[in-house]
Amino acid sequence: MKIIIAGAGEVGFHLAKLLSYESQDITLIDTDKESLSYAEGHLDIRVLRGDATSISILKNAQVGNSDLVIGVTSSETTNITLCLLAKQLGSKKTIARISNTEFVEYKDRINFSELGIDELISPEELAAAEINLLLSQSAFNDTYEFEGGLLIMVGVSLPKSAPFVGKTVKEAARIFPELHFMPIALQRRGTQFTLIPRGDTEFMIEDQVYFITDRKGMDELYKLTGKKKEQIRNVMIVGGSKVGTKAARDLCEKRFNVKIIEKDKNKAFEVADMLPNALVINGDCRNVELLEEESLESMDAFIAVTGNSETNIMSCLVAKSKHIKKTIALVENMDYFQISQSIGVDTLINKKLLAANNIFRYVRRGEVVALTRLNNLNAEILEFVVKPTSEVAGTLIREMEFPREASIGGVIRGNMGIIALGDYRIEEGDRVVVCCLPNAIPEVEKLFL
Repeated sequence: MKIIIAGAGEVGFHLAKLLSYESQDITLIDTDKESLSYAEGHLDIRVLRGDATSISILKNAQVGNSDLVIGVTSSETTNITLCLLAKQLGSKKTIARISNTEFVEYKDRINFSELGIDELISPEELAAAEINLLLSQSAFNDTYEFEGGLLIMVGVSLPKSAPFVGKTVKEAARIFPELHFMPIALQRRGTQFTLIPRGDTEFMIEDQVYFITDRKGMDELYKLTGKKKEQIRNVMIVGGSKVGTKAARDLCEKRFNVKIIEKDKNKAFEVADMLPNALVINGDCRNVELLEEESLESMDAFIAVTGNSETNIMSCLVAKSKHIKKTIALVENMDYFQISQSIGVDTLINKKLLAANNIFRYVRRGEVVALTRLNNLNAEILEFVVKPTSEVAGTLIREMEFPREASIGGVIRGNMGIIALGDYRIEEGDRVVVCCLPNAIPEVEKLFL
């Protein structure tokens, strides 16, 4: 694919990096010479210095032949204008990063695709949604919903008490035949290798395992992983950033008791005006005495979303020392994901990764309607729509020539999520959730073309 990315900041560079690994034809546009020099020196891509809304620059980038144009500069106006121009000049698809979350809220009423924008991406909105989802499934350290929760992906570190520790997937299936979940990916403690579980794969203590389940299977997973479904009502958020404000607004609407700590006095007053149902305190989250004065120990969840990753991690560790049930830290450095479990923070979230997940489904072949990358695991979960021409249409799962590095986690048919086994027949119109390692993606994509 020929892809043009405008904006060599954190999101743009991260996207260019991920896409260049897949040998895509990438052109990166930015006005900052230093950012472009760094990108050109580290990635196998073409760079262009200039204004992304300049028609001459876009023509130089061969926008008319592009498959995808992504506007992820820090300026919402630039991103929107770029998409409008790119579509008029012949680009097949356009994506704009926006900061005004109202655009996302009203996209059902305003047809942005008619204007020339195929998708709106708000990393702040995505991060806030991720926080809400993590609090609703509090015992798990990673989670993702397909089709509004008809199928749910959850990640959990297996405790010693889990009844299937020491058993293979096949043995566990025999002992618990009525279970409504499927293991789709696994990482051993202390390793960086991702496994796609097969019948002979053995579950071990402290494995990080990802399951696909339906609503019924959630309660089963709580029991079998030895995790408790904690009731979360009292939430402390440190950082009145866009992520913190959006997450707080959503939580207040769900009648959570929300307390926000914001260091900047003017910002604190601003947030207090926007969120009358939340208690906003002007103070430094690094001040442990302040946190204790504000009843840190009585909180069920602690969310750190300041602009500093290290501050977020350290304040979460303070909260964890006070036996807070759930801690979530916003981080910018992707390397922190590799140590999240060992340092004791329940979940790390990253805006770049969330934005990339949303954009990547436009890069995949076949009709991909959802995609997520697993935190710290080298695997993707994709939701494909089965077309009449798809090789898998009308085929039993056990008869498919599926690569060993991939597995089907579940199927959505109509309004029902199904944990599909070998004797299940895939039909046209089904939405199939597949987990696969990077080397298996091209092979899997061919099955759904």
